[in-house]
Amino acid sequence: MITKAIIPVAGWGTRMLPITKSIEKCMLPIGNRPLIDYVVQDCLAAGVCELIFVVGEQSSQLESYYRSNILLNDYLRSKGKDDKLALVAPIDAKLHFVTQPSYGKYGSAVPVALAADYLEDGESAVVLMGDDFMYNADGSSEVARLLAATPDGQCSLLAQEVPGDDISRYGAIVIDEAGNFVEIVEKPKPEEAPSHFANIGKYVLTKQVIQSCADVEISPRGEYELTDAVSNYARAGGIVKVVPAVGMHLDGGNVEGWLHANNVVCGRSGSCLCEV
Repeated sequence: MITKAIIPVAGWGTRMLPITKSIEKCMLPIGNRPLIDYVVQDCLAAGVCELIFVVGEQSSQLESYYRSNILLNDYLRSKGKDDKLALVAPIDAKLHFVTQPSYGKYGSAVPVALAADYLEDGESAVVLMGDDFMYNADGSSEVARLLAATPDGQCSLLAQEVPGDDISRYGAIVIDEAGNFVEIVEKPKPEEAPSHFANIGKYVLTKQVIQSCADVEISPRGEYELTDAVSNYARAGGIVKVVPAVGMHLDGGNVEGWLHANNVVCGRSGSCLCEV
């Protein structure tokens, strides 16, 4: 059973400046909860209870959010607000915080490689980005569905079907007849897209693939890409199952996406639909 997740959250959040100068991107609010908590709650609902956060050198807010606040607890009790205590209680999970250097290699493969030592040989982990999440109005867990669809010891990735011309904004997945990943075509013209399934950065990966993230070559974009590690594994004969997403992919890493995520989760009236 897979019980560990690697969640990179070390980015500066430049698309959300200036607010991310003082608030970590993963801590920006979606409704009355930080963005990262939607990722975390999806993991917990799937039985993934050991979370490995890869954080920036100046990160403190994330760890503070998941730590018990004795003064706040005392205040709530003194004011007869005991019903609020459950909202601020620590989660039932083992947390690790791995620091990613600010001026080293850059790209999605880098933080994943830094977390490799937290896995035992032969172990796999869920890998999720910390600035987007899957939303299911019924409260179901997308991570649970991804795990259920992944054969033991194999890899998988979650794919979101996107309509028409929208595929040109994403990496389109080439899928073979068995439903397995072949490669990704970055931002294709709609008429040249190999499929309308977009890669949304959510995986189950073996330790072997996670370790290989340290060895990927720099991409034409000047980054070390997690997708290159996955593609290398597939080219070498490894199986990566493509699992269609059921929920809605919400991206809180840019202003437009963040506003949309708040509208979806909280509704246009502003009443939060997703309190825990």
